[in-house]
Amino acid sequence: MYVGIDVGTSTVKAAAFDATGRELAVAARPVGLALHGGVVEQDMDELYGAVVAVLQEVTERAPDPVALAGLTGQGDGVWLVDGDGRPVRPAASWMDGRAHEVVDRWLADGTFETVFRRTGSAMFPGCPGPLLAWLDSHEPKALDAARAALYCKDMVFQRLTGTGPTTDVSDASMPFLDPHTRTYDNRVVELLGLTHRRGLLAPVSDPIATARTRGEGLPAGTRIANGPYDLPACALGAGVTSPGDGLLIVGTCLASLVATTDLDLTGEPAGLYINTDRPGHWLRAMPAMVGTAALDWVLSTTGVRHEEVDGLLAETPPGANGVRVLPYFAPSGERAPFVEPRLRAELSGVSLESTRADLVRATCEGIGYAARHCLQAAGLTGSLAVCGGGTRSPAWMRLLADVLGRPLRVVEGEVGARGAVLAAAERYGVALDARAWTRPTAVVEPDAGRAAYYTKGYEEHLTRLTEARGRARA
Repeated sequence: MYVGIDVGTSTVKAAAFDATGRELAVAARPVGLALHGGVVEQDMDELYGAVVAVLQEVTERAPDPVALAGLTGQGDGVWLVDGDGRPVRPAASWMDGRAHEVVDRWLADGTFETVFRRTGSAMFPGCPGPLLAWLDSHEPKALDAARAALYCKDMVFQRLTGTGPTTDVSDASMPFLDPHTRTYDNRVVELLGLTHRRGLLAPVSDPIATARTRGEGLPAGTRIANGPYDLPACALGAGVTSPGDGLLIVGTCLASLVATTDLDLTGEPAGLYINTDRPGHWLRAMPAMVGTAALDWVLSTTGVRHEEVDGLLAETPPGANGVRVLPYFAPSGERAPFVEPRLRAELSGVSLESTRADLVRATCEGIGYAARHCLQAAGLTGSLAVCGGGTRSPAWMRLLADVLGRPLRVVEGEVGARGAVLAAAERYGVALDARAWTRPTAVVEPDAGRAAYYTKGYEEHLTRLTEARGRARA
């Protein structure tokens, strides 16, 4: 039996698989987010407790011996820990917006672009560079007390195994890693004013670190591998490894990934290049800030239940009777395929005649347009897989295929956990049939007429977005 652990932003999951990739059991626990004034934090002890709980549950429900485990989780943010991997302060989430003024300053003085040209990382407020700079100015004692500034999965790996702090090339990609050498770029550390904090950056294990567990959640001595983080893990779990092929993750974060062997650091700085376990192969990533979270907000505000979405999408036509949504709801603005820390969501075309169905469809269409923008910027030329919580809505998947104007290879289940297991198997030399493990559950074809309609709608979306970005900078 193989176990994958996916430590998400709002939910922690563990999944057990047999040797063919069939899911044997899945366990999940919600975890909290503290949001106040643009600050978004998580309790590391609560999150780690959820990891142990889901591992205990999944191993009890599928009691075969665990051959190995793979670990993945949310990326970015700053997870300050002491020498034992215990929290020094609450984790600053990737959704955190407190460092937006730092990013604004770096955008204005050219630091932002210089870093992108060196590492392929377009920084945003919730990534480690700006957050560490903000903490250095406002909470230096927390940094003084810390042994390491880790990423989410790294904290979990250290506590599960008792090993020292470590990260991998995927998590380290933003914003300090040189994509050519796969080591930290000390000039970038200097540009961000963090040379005196250089010791907080965890050693990069390349290939990913392995260890044996101590007995919390998993049996003592279980082989486990640390990484990659959730975006590249999902790409592995969806079978996206050939250059030009892409993955759209319709989750809390709307992430667009395209496999590539071309490292192009020209053009508008946006997104990032994620280093993979294969040198010379990257994922061009455009992880937009808000995916299903935008729809969740609209559903909560209008009193609509998730199970009503499919029916409501059928009640109103393409174009949502004139209602339009720019779905940039994150308190830290947007990070892909452009960086605009002050951008906020906009609803237009709403009148007393507008219905809940109009608002829901317009939101889903807006998210689809944002996805199309990201995939285009990432260089999608091949097939497109899609995964994440949004795939549970067949009507939304049909709408998304129409908006994107291309077939969708829908990969359901615990895709990130699958990818974590595949990465661990590769690291340990365990032969698994990756094609069987990543087989799509369905292929959704676009309707030609609706796709043509949405192609025009997409151009109108870009025009509205340009105007909104101008207002955000005013």
